[in-house]
Amino acid sequence: MILKNQYITSILLTLPTLVLAQNNQDTLTNKALEEVVVTHFSKSKNLVDKKPLASVDDYLSKQENITLVRRGAYAWEPMINNMAIERTRQTIDGMQIFHACTDKMDPITSYVEVNNLDGMDITSGSQGSMFGATLGGSIDLRTRKLTFTEQKELKGQVQTGFESINKQKIVGGNFDFTSKKFYASGSIMFRDADNYKAGGNKEIQYSQFRKLNASGIIGYAINTSNSIEAAVIYDKATDIGYPALPMDVSLAEAIITSVKHTYAPTESWIDKWETKLYYNTITHRMDDTNRPIVPIRMDMPGWSDTYGAYSTLSTTIKEKHHVSINANTYYNKSLAEMTMLSSTPGSSNMFAYTWPNVKTNYGGLTIKDHWQIDDKNSLMLSGTLGINFNHVSQKGVDQLGIFLNDNTFKQNKTRTVGNFAINYERAENVWFYGIGVGYGNRAPSVSEGYGYYLFNSGDRYDYIGNPNLKNESSYEGNFFLKYATPAFSTKLSGSIFYLDNYIIGVIDPIYNAMTYGGLGVKKYTNIDYAIQGTLDWNFTYNIDSNWKLSGGLTYSYGEDSNKNTLPFIAPLAYRTSVDYKYNAFRTQLSLKGNAVKNNAAEAYGEVRTPSYAIVDWNANYEFHIKKQSLNVGIGVENILDTYYSTYADWNKIPNPGRNFFVNLSYKL
Repeated sequence: MILKNQYITSILLTLPTLVLAQNNQDTLTNKALEEVVVTHFSKSKNLVDKKPLASVDDYLSKQENITLVRRGAYAWEPMINNMAIERTRQTIDGMQIFHACTDKMDPITSYVEVNNLDGMDITSGSQGSMFGATLGGSIDLRTRKLTFTEQKELKGQVQTGFESINKQKIVGGNFDFTSKKFYASGSIMFRDADNYKAGGNKEIQYSQFRKLNASGIIGYAINTSNSIEAAVIYDKATDIGYPALPMDVSLAEAIITSVKHTYAPTESWIDKWETKLYYNTITHRMDDTNRPIVPIRMDMPGWSDTYGAYSTLSTTIKEKHHVSINANTYYNKSLAEMTMLSSTPGSSNMFAYTWPNVKTNYGGLTIKDHWQIDDKNSLMLSGTLGINFNHVSQKGVDQLGIFLNDNTFKQNKTRTVGNFAINYERAENVWFYGIGVGYGNRAPSVSEGYGYYLFNSGDRYDYIGNPNLKNESSYEGNFFLKYATPAFSTKLSGSIFYLDNYIIGVIDPIYNAMTYGGLGVKKYTNIDYAIQGTLDWNFTYNIDSNWKLSGGLTYSYGEDSNKNTLPFIAPLAYRTSVDYKYNAFRTQLSLKGNAVKNNAAEAYGEVRTPSYAIVDWNANYEFHIKKQSLNVGIGVENILDTYYSTYADWNKIPNPGRNFFVNLSYKL
């Protein structure tokens, strides 16, 4: 009853402010992942389809400020500014969705596909998203959008592809129907991959996967100003191998649903007003059935259910202030279990709740004002204030109470969270400048607050949650300097974060590991502080109308209050590419790599990572057949068949070797 009352209270506090609205981002075209909007420096970036049927992970890996932790060939964990998903925010069309795996083997980016996406809205730092507070930044995956048309139109495409490195078969398609009062869209994509091979033709066991993704949208125009839309995404992956982990996944399944109302008047102080109700449920089942030698067999299922609503209002005041206001509320239930199966006849199995039925209620308000002061100067002000309420089951209290000696562990915990940021930009002929500051704080994640014996195979410690953690806070400064002409552009940008009450696992020597082969127990603790920073330089040179040269360097830094390097801090990274286009033909030769990572986070289980350099090539040609078209994409990744691991490869699993791919897309 307490839980229900808290949830109802959060909704009642939030709904009166549902004068909310869509963030005034650049309009995304109706092509899969053609445009990526990167804010915080308030610039948009076009993403050319070099490999049209690449995974969402592949697209994310090419974006500024984003790196990915790889545990296999599937479902990589995105980090923004070298910060893990606890310190960032990921949404799909503004919907809060939470992974169901205690080992983060199912980030929400794994539950979408390229043929049902328009693009991604990516923010860096505490400027954050319109949908809640964040420290490192946010990713909002935007599904394909349709508009009402005066004439009935029906479009579609069929897609197929093959990759040699893991014999991956790809087949899919989508259709769009639009009219004056009604539209509908549907998509489907299937992937089936065997084990991949690293450089030197070495097969990486337990790296296979199979995935089916389907989505549908229907919209109806009530009148010229009001419309409603219903959408659903169904994603099911099976037989997923994780070579970097001691367990695989037999099932990762998501159902994501929503109903949206949009009010877009032609003559009003309101530019746009969007309100959405949504529900999503995720089931994730880890097991080690297919591993031949396991000391103790385990089953580890997890579930995450989320109900939510948001309303976003956009308006323009005196043609200078572009204001967006968002009210957002959700309820999430996270439950995960661990059963250790006894191999001794007559002996009992061991059972524990690794996430002990943790319920979270959130209600918050976000306001953004893009103030165009004059033709040269602009200011972005943004702020979020939210209330985060957690409730844990009595069994969770009983489990975690063993590790808490102060008798202050309560079933209910209420926290205030939020962020605030100011970013100034100036345009002076061919020069562009920007500087910003921000503050944000966050509540501990479910694992950090309530996790129970979560085994980390990277450092071989079991982790215990701590519900008495303080909020982690971030103080941020950022800048950029850009020079741009039609022929040449270059940009230098950077961010620095001071993270107060930094949350991380610290060894508790009085407890023994539960997991076979474990080194001990770490309990999540607030340490004094940590400092993280990134510095990025990039350039583009349009040699002529056909040739283009581009590239860049990125340097990252991270250290805790004890002068230990933080985990997953990237070494010096570089990239360069040469592009050529002629009519409908495009090709690219690229080089990317990292320097040696000598400053490994040894205190957190990391080891030195050697340098590497990878060469890729691809080409695309579009054939026009009357009103239809056929796009053919071919390429070779890791041309030199280099055997390598990066700092972000869990347990240093090697990356794929030489990979030949072909993608075909026939537009009807």
